[in-house]
Amino acid sequence: MGMTMSQKILAAHANLPEVKAGQLIEARLDMVLGNDVTSPVAINVFNDCNATKVFDNTKIAMVMDHFTPNKDIKSAQNCLQVREFAGKYDIKNFLDVGEMGIEHALLPEKGLVGPGSLCIGADSHTCTYGALGAFSTGVGSTDMAAGMISGKAWFKVPSAIKFNLIGKPQKFVSGKDVILHIIGMIGVDGALYKSMEFAGEGLKYLNIDDRLCIANMAIEAGAKNGIFPVDDITREYTNGRFQGEPVEYTADEDAEYEAEYTVDLSQLKPTVAFPHLPENTKTIDQVEKIEIQQVVIGSCTNGRISDLRAAANVMKDKKVAKGVRCIVIPGTQKIWLDAMHEGLFDIFINAGAIVSTPTCGPCLGGHMGVLAQGEKAVSTTNRNFVGRMGHIDSEIYLASPAVAAASAVKGYIADPADVCNK
Repeated sequence: MGMTMSQKILAAHANLPEVKAGQLIEARLDMVLGNDVTSPVAINVFNDCNATKVFDNTKIAMVMDHFTPNKDIKSAQNCLQVREFAGKYDIKNFLDVGEMGIEHALLPEKGLVGPGSLCIGADSHTCTYGALGAFSTGVGSTDMAAGMISGKAWFKVPSAIKFNLIGKPQKFVSGKDVILHIIGMIGVDGALYKSMEFAGEGLKYLNIDDRLCIANMAIEAGAKNGIFPVDDITREYTNGRFQGEPVEYTADEDAEYEAEYTVDLSQLKPTVAFPHLPENTKTIDQVEKIEIQQVVIGSCTNGRISDLRAAANVMKDKKVAKGVRCIVIPGTQKIWLDAMHEGLFDIFINAGAIVSTPTCGPCLGGHMGVLAQGEKAVSTTNRNFVGRMGHIDSEIYLASPAVAAASAVKGYIADPADVCNK
């Protein structure tokens, strides 16, 4: 029996001719990632192991993105601990205020991950890098510590589900709508510990930002990882950017999948996930008038330049509705600068929105937009669990940047077509 893309990457990094679903393997790592929340725990484990060196100071990334600029004393102490560790062991990819961005937007941008890479990160959305043809997955901080010491990690080889994407998306339908549709279809445990592998002629209509968004939210279906084949769109993004040696893997024709789904992109509509699970989806035409108090446009899911352009396109020459706070958070410093130079900030600020430094901030109820009791928010983030963005009696509606922008203008969850046609 043949292998999937994920299985081929794992086999190569385990120095094995083949692997099978369910097999336990030890594999070498190309990148170990931590942030300001998870790295301190890993550092404590590292020290408890009496480790005296890291396996490779160029293959560890520590990104201060969750609570930075520091929102309180605890977050400041966490960052100090990571800063001192990075200095002691000369961690080349320690990224602090001024250099940092949201980790899963920053690592692809800096070329620290790419085709054929095997990456672990002490953050569940590390699965983002599958968009580039890498195997990447989230782990606990203990595994991060072991990876920093040994350059290896244990894996249980996942089985796979194949998603054949066909057709061309309609206007205002993006990668966010694709993945929300899929999660709504299979559920938050529909791909539990499986590899979500994407294929089909519809891929040519999904840009790299769409793919990064889709792979990012594979974890919201319970998946071990999400992965896309390397094609011209991937190469255009990674060539001259990726710092490693790219290796392109394709699934064998006789690769085994536990299930296969066909998704016709031409039939999709803007989609919203209602509280309190990403699977609780409705298309925009099914959404009743729900008034909101906050809109967040950003995160590791939708803080990239095409996301900001989509939002600006909807908000141009319009005003944020009275009583609504609209917060725009570019994913990295580069994206921030690009958006500024393109005039997107003018559009957002003239509309009555604010623009933040790159941060995970409100996505996890950290800062820059925590919700009060009873408040409702439309957010381009990836999770809408109870209390995720603030008070346990607040509500989060997940949507694309276009829907979020339209909702900010209307003051309720809205179809971008209705805003742009008037």
